[in-house]
Amino acid sequence: MIQRWLDQLAANPALWGTLRWVAEAGFGADRAVIAHELRPHAPDGPAQVLDFGCGTGEFAACFRPGSYVGCDIAAHYVRYAGRHRTGRYAVMHGAAIGFSTGAFDAGLVLGVFHHLPDAVVQASVAELARVLQPDARLLVLEDIPTRRWWNVAGQLMHWLDRGDHIRSDADYRRLFAPHFVIERSYAIQSGICDLAVYVLRRTNAQDGV
Repeated sequence: MIQRWLDQLAANPALWGTLRWVAEAGFGADRAVIAHELRPHAPDGPAQVLDFGCGTGEFAACFRPGSYVGCDIAAHYVRYAGRHRTGRYAVMHGAAIGFSTGAFDAGLVLGVFHHLPDAVVQASVAELARVLQPDARLLVLEDIPTRRWWNVAGQLMHWLDRGDHIRSDADYRRLFAPHFVIERSYAIQSGICDLAVYVLRRTNAQDGV
């Protein structure tokens, strides 16, 4: 019964988005990190940004019109985003991102990898490296175990979110290599959720540089 209820909740983009919005206090912390690390509205900000695992397109408004492209494996989320958000959207699997090599000069992954097993994350990271330009920046925010033992609500949110692959810092560093180097990493509190932030730079190793 509980599993069926979770499936029904996840199947409703508006309801699930509202739950996440409440749990993460309006995503204020997430938006601040995006503004600081990707500088989307700066004169030299990214011209084309890929939001990998965009869900309902919650963060499209963080970017300049015409610069945002979201992709997700969940067709019902992509349809919702296309109707309610700015930007362009496509249904795609992480192991085969259907964009040309070097199509984007920045990327965003927010709350995606903790749903995926290692093999899929590794394939997705390789594909992200392919569609990003050399030296492009990739911003990753991922759920981590709460640092506050009393944060029962945060632990419950992890269960509701069904993130079965919440990882350690060492695990993420292993999965990002060899395609990206970590410029910096830190943790933030987003409502009742604790997130790890990784600012990654695409390496030139695969280009023979």
